[in-house]
Amino acid sequence: MTDIVLKDIDEVLLERIKRAADRRGWALSHALLHLLEQGLYAVEGDGKLSFDNSEADVLQAAIAALEGVPDGVYSLIGQLPADADPRSGDSGRDG
Repeated sequence: MTDIVLKDIDEVLLERIKRAADRRGWALSHALLHLLEQGLYAVEGDGKLSFDNSEADVLQAAIAALEGVPDGVYSLIGQLPADADPRSGDSGRDG
């Protein structure tokens, strides 16, 4: 394998690479190779990320579930029912 030498690398970039290597328990050379490879995949694919089939299926199911939520429901989150008295500690719910 060919050795690659990085000259005049920005200190912030070097620290980011070191942190990535440390988090994964990789040697710096392994981290550089992995990051370079992933970066090339991103650039060669025009930077577009894609999901594998199982991830896409899960995302599509989540979107379908959200589309089934009636209009106005999300706007009610955190609001008390109209018949609740906030001074009495009554939440307006039974139970």
